[in-house]
Amino acid sequence: MIIGVPREIKNNEFRVAITPAGVSEFVAQGHEVIVETGAGLGSGIPDELYVEAGAQICADADAAWASADMVLKVKEPIAEEYHRIRAGQILFAYLHLAASRECTQAIIDAGATAIAYETVTMGRTLPLLAPMSEVAGRLAAQIGAFQLQQPNGGSGILMGGVPGTRPAKVVVIGGGVAGENAAAITSGMGADVTIIDISLARLKEIDVAYNGRIKTLASTKFTIAGEVAAADLVIGSVLIPGAAAPKLVTTEMVSHMRPGSVLVDIAIDQGGCFEGSHTTTHLNPTFTVHDAVYYCVGNMPGAVPQTSTVALTNATLPYALRIASKGWHQALQEDAGLANGLNVHDGHVTFAPVAEALGLAHTPTAEILNGAGQQ
Repeated sequence: MIIGVPREIKNNEFRVAITPAGVSEFVAQGHEVIVETGAGLGSGIPDELYVEAGAQICADADAAWASADMVLKVKEPIAEEYHRIRAGQILFAYLHLAASRECTQAIIDAGATAIAYETVTMGRTLPLLAPMSEVAGRLAAQIGAFQLQQPNGGSGILMGGVPGTRPAKVVVIGGGVAGENAAAITSGMGADVTIIDISLARLKEIDVAYNGRIKTLASTKFTIAGEVAAADLVIGSVLIPGAAAPKLVTTEMVSHMRPGSVLVDIAIDQGGCFEGSHTTTHLNPTFTVHDAVYYCVGNMPGAVPQTSTVALTNATLPYALRIASKGWHQALQEDAGLANGLNVHDGHVTFAPVAEALGLAHTPTAEILNGAGQQ
């Protein structure tokens, strides 16, 4: 199979979909890898290292897409890439289609097979989302501390305080991978941290793991409103796999926060879990709502690409190799978790939460896999 790796062109997206180590694995199994020139520079990977690993370097994005049987990307295609997607091509990337009708429609119209990293499952976990959730959660703590500094628009409180002063109050909504990592880092910085989650079992796990150092609360609208009003930093990390995020923090709640409070919406890729959230970029990351600072960058891990690119390749490579060696149809038939990653095929939306979020017809993945033979 021919694997195409284009350069990411989303605003300040410095990650790349594969490392030279990943290229060498594809080549060792008889596949061909074509990497757009400069694709790895943001992650500290020059073209020469890809060549040494066995890749071919092509001059531009058109060439990286044109001959590829499977395109490996980090982020979903944006408007200027839509025309490059073609029928029969496999697209393997973070897609977050429930948050983008335009991207979904472009993939439908192209007739491509789109497999989303973020909806692949392993038991009850999301193995391809987890490493970037870890990165985003840890970044959220750093970013929140930075934005709380008064020159950056924040209230001017130090996360851990000093003796005789109070620490920052941090509220993390959602106790998944990103939320736990955000809580762990902010707690390590000395903040007063509370995690809110709907799952009592998950809250018990966190309580045991951190020996009560991180407070836990069961999620209700009343609880969220009270905790948000008292918070200096709110980190939203609610996830419904592949679906639009629920709006758990309203602008009315935010109106009761202290001026200069900060809200970091990790869930913005799925539409955000704060009312009033809209996607921002690394160049212009924040805006204000009721004197509170919102940070809603849609590709947070792109800020630390040397970490993120390696972590992403470590997670995605085994799946990508199986798709390349067996073809998407057989690979998905043999792995129900990977089959959960199929979002669109040949004009049909196969992932129910995407169809529901966008009001589109739904064709179950099982119907696609049990249909006529595929490559």
